[in-house]
Amino acid sequence: MRTRKRVRGSQDKPRLCVIKSNKNIHVQLIDDENSLTLASTSTISKDFRTTEFNKRSQTSAKQLGLKIAELAKAKSVKKVVFDRSGFKYHGVIAAVADGAREGGIEF
Repeated sequence: MRTRKRVRGSQDKPRLCVIKSNKNIHVQLIDDENSLTLASTSTISKDFRTTEFNKRSQTSAKQLGLKIAELAKAKSVKKVVFDRSGFKYHGVIAAVADGAREGGIEF
């Protein structure tokens, strides 16, 4: 809650939220002003379910970052606020951020 209190997303600059569990990774673009999820993807989505990127790893995280950047470009979003959901900026979380930056998202 403390992280979400400080990090807010808007229509122009949505929040890029990364959540990791023991087996999977979930990434969402969220507009907090209108309470909308603009785009989302995860390791259990149809795009990744049948590939080698269907589990929690750094290579999967980088691919998720690239995919969310592609979805953001389709929604004409170039800048985001990065929400690491209380996790340390290390490993999987950093790999998602690097993949999103490679895809063209600025934060």
